[in-house]
Amino acid sequence: QVHLVESGGGSVQPGESLRLSCTVSGATVDDYAIGWFRQAPGKEREGVSATNKIGSTYYSDSVKGRFAISRDNARNTVTLQMNNLKPEDTAVYSCAAATNNLLQYPIENFYDYWGQGTQVTVSS
Repeated sequence: QVHLVESGGGSVQPGESLRLSCTVSGATVDDYAIGWFRQAPGKEREGVSATNKIGSTYYSDSVKGRFAISRDNARNTVTLQMNNLKPEDTAVYSCAAATNNLLQYPIENFYDYWGQGTQVTVSS
């Protein structure tokens, strides 16, 4: 069974950085497309980034230029480097895996396995 665990969340000030990790067990991360999603209080979940088996990546307009997604197949992990964080980035961040490993976009209905999420808070 495929399990995903997020780590690396925390509380930071505006302009600072965090690095989130999504570690996959029970499967090889390279066999899946991986997406990162976030949900702020009172808002719908939104897809912020995704990467597929052939290395295509996607970023939402709200994070483009500040976030970077990458795979570490040796560690079975996908990371989301988040720079220049803003208060509006505050949310629970979750990663998800799609068996359609060419999926390039974080469209949540297409993802099959989900982690529990990690809180990111950006506040001065």
